[in-house]
Amino acid sequence: MTNIILLIVCFSLGIFLHRTGRFPAATPAALNGFVIHVSLPALALLHIHRMRLDPTLLYAAAMAWCLFGAGCLFFRLIGRAAGLSPATTGALMLVGGLGNTSFVGLPMIEAYYGKEFLGVGLIADQLGSFLVLSTLGILVATVYSSGGISPRQMARKVLLFPPFQALVVAFLLIPVPFPDWLVTVLQKLGDTLTPLALASVGFQLRLSHLKGELKPLALGLLYKLILGPALLALLFVLVMGGSGKTMQVTLFEAAMAPMITAGIIAVDHDLNPPLVTLMLGIGIPLSFLTLPAWWWLLRGI
Repeated sequence: MTNIILLIVCFSLGIFLHRTGRFPAATPAALNGFVIHVSLPALALLHIHRMRLDPTLLYAAAMAWCLFGAGCLFFRLIGRAAGLSPATTGALMLVGGLGNTSFVGLPMIEAYYGKEFLGVGLIADQLGSFLVLSTLGILVATVYSSGGISPRQMARKVLLFPPFQALVVAFLLIPVPFPDWLVTVLQKLGDTLTPLALASVGFQLRLSHLKGELKPLALGLLYKLILGPALLALLFVLVMGGSGKTMQVTLFEAAMAPMITAGIIAVDHDLNPPLVTLMLGIGIPLSFLTLPAWWWLLRGI
């Protein structure tokens, strides 16, 4: 409940700061830069170092990769059919294809399934959503923001992406114990992610853009909150025979609202920022209505 309240407060503060005019128009760029270069790398170093892999959690790790891959195909086809711009299609791939598996996802798992299943959420987030964003996500953002790009340029973009560099370092340092002071510093830096990211989203939210972005907004939220999780349920349960509580939690994570960090990356690459902020600003509250329905539907798995 505390996390949900923090989400609402930070988002509302962003809206308030914009309306008062006390912060400059370039504020989101500064906040997003701090998130990408400081907050995200700190979280990667902290959580990857703590991770203990378990073969039974392969579904959780694979979930975000499957969801993002299917989303890219879906939005590419829909984008062509609907005549959407490359920037809009790229934005939908990022925020419609990746879920908020940490800040919203973990409290929801605790509320609906209990603390003992938080490990499933961490795997889904760190080896799933975060790793996808740091690799395939940055590739999509680069391609759809700049058009044609060579393989060398794409590789350079990924390798120089600060969160990806932090992931590599974190995996290399798993055998090395972290001193308590370093853990505390990384935790404090990582804790800045949600307040800054949500304030940035709130600062940029313009409900006046709703009319012009209604079609892509509806498509993005339809896939993220309903079609995507349903597709994964068919694949993991009916085709691959998955079942049990761990599977329920994995699919529950797939039904989370759009990923805030993916939105930050999309805005940083100028992929239809008005649509991105609407996806987050409307998608997160809307997910509080759709998630109980998914919990009820997944009980029989």
